[in-house]
Amino acid sequence: MKTNKFYVTTPIYYVTAAPHLGSLYSTLLADVAARYHRMMGQEVFFLTGTDEHGQKVAEAAKKADKNPKEFVDGFIESYTSMWKLYEIEYTKFIRTTDQYHVHAVQTWISRLLKQGDIYKGAYTGWYCTPCETFVTEKDQKDQNPGSAQGFAEAREVTCPSCLRPTNQISEECYFFRLSAYQDKLLQFFEQHSDFITPKERLHEVISFVKDGLKDLSISRTTVSWGIPFPGDSKHVTYVWADALNNYITAIGYGRPETEKDLHFWWPADLQILGKDIVRFHAIYWPAFLMASGLEMPKKLLVHGWIKVGDAKMSKSLGNAVDPRSLAALYGVDQIRYYLTRKMAITQDSEFSIADIEQCINSELADDLGNLLNRCSTLAEKYSYTTIQGSASWSPESKKLQEQCAKMIQESLSLIEQGFFYRAVNHVWEFINHVNSYFHASEPWKLAAGNPAKFQETIAATVYSLRAIAVMLWPVMPQKMEMLLESIGYTLPEDKAMISVIENVNWNDSLTIKKIETLFKKYEKIMEEKTIPAAPQVEVNYASIEDFAKIDLRVGMIFQCEIVEKSDKLLKLQVDFGDFGKRQIFSGMRKYFTPEDLIGKQAVFVVNFKPRMMMGMPSEGMMLTADGALVTVSSSIPNGAQVR
Repeated sequence: MKTNKFYVTTPIYYVTAAPHLGSLYSTLLADVAARYHRMMGQEVFFLTGTDEHGQKVAEAAKKADKNPKEFVDGFIESYTSMWKLYEIEYTKFIRTTDQYHVHAVQTWISRLLKQGDIYKGAYTGWYCTPCETFVTEKDQKDQNPGSAQGFAEAREVTCPSCLRPTNQISEECYFFRLSAYQDKLLQFFEQHSDFITPKERLHEVISFVKDGLKDLSISRTTVSWGIPFPGDSKHVTYVWADALNNYITAIGYGRPETEKDLHFWWPADLQILGKDIVRFHAIYWPAFLMASGLEMPKKLLVHGWIKVGDAKMSKSLGNAVDPRSLAALYGVDQIRYYLTRKMAITQDSEFSIADIEQCINSELADDLGNLLNRCSTLAEKYSYTTIQGSASWSPESKKLQEQCAKMIQESLSLIEQGFFYRAVNHVWEFINHVNSYFHASEPWKLAAGNPAKFQETIAATVYSLRAIAVMLWPVMPQKMEMLLESIGYTLPEDKAMISVIENVNWNDSLTIKKIETLFKKYEKIMEEKTIPAAPQVEVNYASIEDFAKIDLRVGMIFQCEIVEKSDKLLKLQVDFGDFGKRQIFSGMRKYFTPEDLIGKQAVFVVNFKPRMMMGMPSEGMMLTADGALVTVSSSIPNGAQVR
């Protein structure tokens, strides 16, 4: 097994308009993954690109009064410049009009024709041009359950992905024998339960395959813009047989002189895509690979949609947000952070300007930027800028060091699973620990009376900041390089930072200096025209008597499990010491796995009237703040009342 390489891909994007926030999101996740693996010293190949064939592109080109190639050429710069703006460091940008790709796809088809996995037939059914997909009979039945009307004779069928009307077509085409791989696919899914993240998507795929697979049309005669079908000039290759193969043609498939590159890089370690194209990547693509004698990808990371209100953000729906405007308003790294941390892999996430500003103000500026500023200001004021580890760390500093090591370990584990947003949450929990340590130590009071303790506090904070900056570098490379420069850590040329990651080394020498403000705060919502003003309401002030009615207690979560049939709930068993044990439900599955919470202390409201959730009683409420637990010192016993 090749352990020192990492191959990550994005979906390739339709070139009918400039990239929007949704396409940036998929590409950013791949960039973050690539940077983490470079940081771990691995050789990385990061592939992205554009899907340039098909009926949708041909129709858009015709409306623009251009030939298709001229039309798609006009969009490439908008993608490459956007990725450059957002510091997307891809290895290769593939275009499906590239001649090596065209030749490789024709080679692939010829091989499968020869072995009998592709054959000529005829297709009658419904086709969605915007999604470049045929609607299956199952999709039609799902829309009209119990309908006695035949699939081919239906008057109208809606696309299950974009919900727009489809067109009925009937034409000669070539088919891929998808049905022949049904049992092999189910066997593969059974043996590789971690093939898709999140697992809920795998369950959907298995259900679809179990309902029965029909052979897949992979050519068209009524469309001329596409890869010519080998041996039959009437046909062009249908988009998915063309597009999906980019993942292997980009690394050498179909070219004898590059076969060694294919064998080195394949299989892909991580393929990132949106949930609307999971069927193509989790069923068609593995079947293509099985027919080709190639290994399966190691993992598909399937993220939800970015939504504006209740609708998916997309170019075709006209609600896409321009990432260039966001970068100009708030900064590139700030938007990279917002998308990585606030858009959950496991579900759809709503885009909000107010959330962006809250992230920048509360988290980036207050939690992290202010910590660096306070530490560097005190270090300069009291002439302790050359930092050296303590020969004998205090118990408080040792605990911080242990929390640092744990943060790195847990974050890297989540990154390996594809849960980048949860990994960043762990980093932020540690940032909160460092702030608590710094505030509790009160170094501004120690400088004169206890200089040794002052220096230890500054040193522990600086070493913690280095670990934080290294772990956040894949998310915010520019800002974290600024932070690392301010504490005298030089980023290695190859970006491999294993020494910091694998050894929480708090004895080497660093030099801290003040720098310009790391993150600028925002005082108001910038896009007032697009965000409705909040209604003016009278504040309903609470009295001290009202607050006294709430019974807040410290509890330790000793058991936690996912609630089936819910994408939000976790079921907690909480120990309140002498106050007893309780079952409490929390809607924090977006932010935590059960493993994250077991053994943690938190604060709970325990005198709410029990209520039924998913048919089971919930006897309290866990307090959280912006996706993080409201925690207490470990010295506080379970059941202690919070006043």
